[in-house]
Amino acid sequence: MNTPLVRIREAVPLGGFRLRLSLSDGSVIERDVSHLLVGPIFEPLRKDRDLFAKVRVEAGTVVWPNGADLCPEVLIWGGPPPAAEAPGAPGKARPASGTDSG
Repeated sequence: MNTPLVRIREAVPLGGFRLRLSLSDGSVIERDVSHLLVGPIFEPLRKDRDLFAKVRVEAGTVVWPNGADLCPEVLIWGGPPPAAEAPGAPGKARPASGTDSG
């Protein structure tokens, strides 16, 4: 039996550069994405918190009106999904702990 990939269903901006993410498996996690906002596409988000707060979910990941987006695997697991989460693999992977420490 194939287990569907876990994807982001809802994103709520919190203080700083933190996001509360509701996932397709029903879990909710919080992530500080400040270390991921690197490069010219993210500069407007770093400078304008109102623009950062306009985050939305599209195709299972977070996107912003200026075209910036983040990889869902990095947001959910901090890298590629565990082997059990790969398409066609048995079992159900669990996302990283509910909150980051930094």
